[in-house]
Amino acid sequence: MSQANATAAPWLAHLLSRPFVQPARAALVAARRPTCRRALIPLAVVLLCHGPARAVEPAPLQPSTSLMPPVSGDAARQLPILLLADEVKVRPDLDAVAEGAVEFRRAGTLIRSDQMRYDSASDTALAKGKVFIGRNGVRYRGTELQLQVQRFEGFFLQPEFEFDRLGAGGRAERIDFIDSDRSRALNAIYTSCPREGGGEPDWLLRTDRVKLDFETNEGVAEGAVLQFLGVPILGLPVLSFPLTDDRKSGWLPPTVGLDSRSGFELGVPYYWNIAPDRDATFTPTALTRRGLALDSEFRYLETRHNGRLRLHLLPDDRTVGRTRFAWEIDNAGWLGRSTRYSARLLRVSDDNYWKDFSQIVPASSPRLLGQDVQLQRDLVTALGPLQAYARLQHWQVLQTGSGSDLIVAPYQRSPQLGLRLAPVLPAGLRATLETEVNHFTRTSRTADPGAPNGWRWHALGQLTRHFTWPGAWLTPRLTLNAASYSYDMPGLDRQRSTRVIPTTSVDAGMVLERDTIWFGRAQRQTLEPRLLYVNTPFRDQAGLPNFDAAERDFNAVSIYAESAFSGIDRVSDAHQVTAGITTRLVDTSTGAETLRLGLAQRIRLRDQQVVLAGPVLSQRFSDVLVEGSSSVFNPWKLDAALQYNPDSKRVVRSIFGVRYQPGPFRTLSAGYRLARDLSEQVEVGWQWPLWRGKAAPVGAAGGCGGTLYAVGRINYSLRDSRMTDALIGAEYDTGCWIARIVSERLSTGRAEATTRLQLQLELVGLSRLGSNPLQALKDNVPGYRLLREPRSIPFPNPEP
Repeated sequence: MSQANATAAPWLAHLLSRPFVQPARAALVAARRPTCRRALIPLAVVLLCHGPARAVEPAPLQPSTSLMPPVSGDAARQLPILLLADEVKVRPDLDAVAEGAVEFRRAGTLIRSDQMRYDSASDTALAKGKVFIGRNGVRYRGTELQLQVQRFEGFFLQPEFEFDRLGAGGRAERIDFIDSDRSRALNAIYTSCPREGGGEPDWLLRTDRVKLDFETNEGVAEGAVLQFLGVPILGLPVLSFPLTDDRKSGWLPPTVGLDSRSGFELGVPYYWNIAPDRDATFTPTALTRRGLALDSEFRYLETRHNGRLRLHLLPDDRTVGRTRFAWEIDNAGWLGRSTRYSARLLRVSDDNYWKDFSQIVPASSPRLLGQDVQLQRDLVTALGPLQAYARLQHWQVLQTGSGSDLIVAPYQRSPQLGLRLAPVLPAGLRATLETEVNHFTRTSRTADPGAPNGWRWHALGQLTRHFTWPGAWLTPRLTLNAASYSYDMPGLDRQRSTRVIPTTSVDAGMVLERDTIWFGRAQRQTLEPRLLYVNTPFRDQAGLPNFDAAERDFNAVSIYAESAFSGIDRVSDAHQVTAGITTRLVDTSTGAETLRLGLAQRIRLRDQQVVLAGPVLSQRFSDVLVEGSSSVFNPWKLDAALQYNPDSKRVVRSIFGVRYQPGPFRTLSAGYRLARDLSEQVEVGWQWPLWRGKAAPVGAAGGCGGTLYAVGRINYSLRDSRMTDALIGAEYDTGCWIARIVSERLSTGRAEATTRLQLQLELVGLSRLGSNPLQALKDNVPGYRLLREPRSIPFPNPEP
């Protein structure tokens, strides 16, 4: 074997046998001058080394615990060069010429071509033919390349490029590599649509010149024109954009919308990346009916605190002739290792704000806006864990109309001070103690004229012993509810009263299981009977104020509650037994519940005299609760719950729901809700593909290779014979762009509603243009899935 072959073979064996991130079995140290002597080596692999190689004792193999970052600087310059080709000509100390399936590797850079000449002294590679470069997740293809490899300086003619992380790319007339982090492209286009064939992509960004700086994560395009389906839709002399998912300050794409109360809306957001843990967004908006508005949001995420501040301001609303605003604070964090706080406040300028700006106020309670500040500290005492807390809770009620349209706000707590203790007891006993002092008030605007205001101290204690056996359990419990009041009644002197109410209960149940075959599948069936006995003596509470008590909803949880009321101020007298039984089918192979049926009823052994309104409850047998769910007939899922009155032999309340979801982006749902003499509603929702284009390159002009989806939800009141709320839209997905149109109707009264039209064009790998309806779709359409998952990660909660 010649000297060149003798030199190359050990290097090749060394490189091919070297695992990632582990010490090599045999290391070779290189000096500066090459020693490869043979001029022509056909069908061989040659390593151009920087000097005579000498063997070094191999280091013992040790596993790596982390991925090592790529080397750079002087360390990178000492890395070997690997050159593979069908034929290589070498001139020692000068250069090497390779032809046929050439592959060149050095310091994280891969070059493939038909021909290549490498100059060792200047570290310059000149490649022609079908040239390919791969480096740092970016791939280039072109016809001619000249590159100083280590410094990554040079040029590429007629290149095509691809960003692996974004799934997008384009082509240019020429790319100049300034260094390893900066480059410049002339007459470039960029798109995420397929670029094969002769057709032009559906969307593309044309630029006269683009400067890319990966170190600062910034790209600057000059003479930029955004083109969609062959039509220019946006032109900017200078456009700045980030090169990764990292945040960057700058103007965001405009938002547009149409509102039946505000008219046409056009907003241009500006994003300010203040720091890695702080940012802000300012959105000046023009509304054709109202004038100018500014929506501002500031977010922060620190080690121990996070939150956001928002201000929506109209300096001069032309429709009402005054300034209007809404502000929101949502903060949480830790003060020390054991003290945490939260502040969630929302206020608006006037009563009609929820009608005019439904996107600002919460959809769940648009007319009842809360201001809630809490402070909580966890302590360790000799008795056990102790939690001390303080709270301020106020409400803003948005009153519109009169009569039945008026709502009464809950009492405000200013303040609420409390302690919770969980003492450690012997013999398996468990105890909890809660004591609070509250000051309850109501503003005159939302108060019942005869409602009291005042103070309440209460103590709520429980003592429990839990017994368990295989297949059975038993829990006796003793509860004590004590309260003392000092309050004012209109026209009367200050009133004071105290009451103490004990409750004893025994909760028992069994869980029986058997293996069986149902619906052709192996199942585990359970039978779960349960009995709850409650005894609470009668205490007259009619003359006491009611600050926070309300009747519990009738469901599977409340039917096993000791009291018929939530809150502290009312405790129902009881001498009763609640009996129920539940059976489940669980798939033994997956552990998924395939069927659940439950039945429960309360049996009163004496009349219930404590009620919030109406006569004494003398009904011995309460309403029957029946509930169930099933996913046996996959992909169908059924849910049902009903409340049946055995005396009237009628269903008092019922909820039925069915969902068909055979796969991603395919869901149909329907529901029926009945509350006797109050409401009766039908609801349908859907996300379903209506049409698929022909088999053509998706995103290629004229290909029509996309999918059209229908999305929506409709609520219809059978009692009022009208549609209450509705959201109807369509999405068209081609793979590289998505178009959305969504119309939302929100009922704001028996004879009025607000309608919004939202349009959005999402260019995958670039940005979204228009107003964003995605949150509305996720909140309203059961089972809705995004056609594209967002790359951004929301701020997490802080840690103590």
